[in-house]
Amino acid sequence: MKPLNKGYILFQLREAADSIRTLIQEIEDDPDYDIGAYTVDMMHLYHHVNTAWNARYSTKEESDACSEEDYERWRRYPTDLEIT
Repeated sequence: MKPLNKGYILFQLREAADSIRTLIQEIEDDPDYDIGAYTVDMMHLYHHVNTAWNARYSTKEESDACSEEDYERWRRYPTDLEIT
């Protein structure tokens, strides 16, 4: 099995954690926060979580370069996780 790309995983998970903190603050502070803003914010959050999973075995070179093809593939909802 290939080694995990821990550096890239951690980067993406830290970005997701920051997104969650920001999202919570915006919902708490903005009385006009609506479904449009929530949708955009959740898409951003899922992008980072999905990328952390889907790019877990990428090489450092692949994650550093992150081609458009990789970006599109990595940000998709995982197909190899069964949520129970």
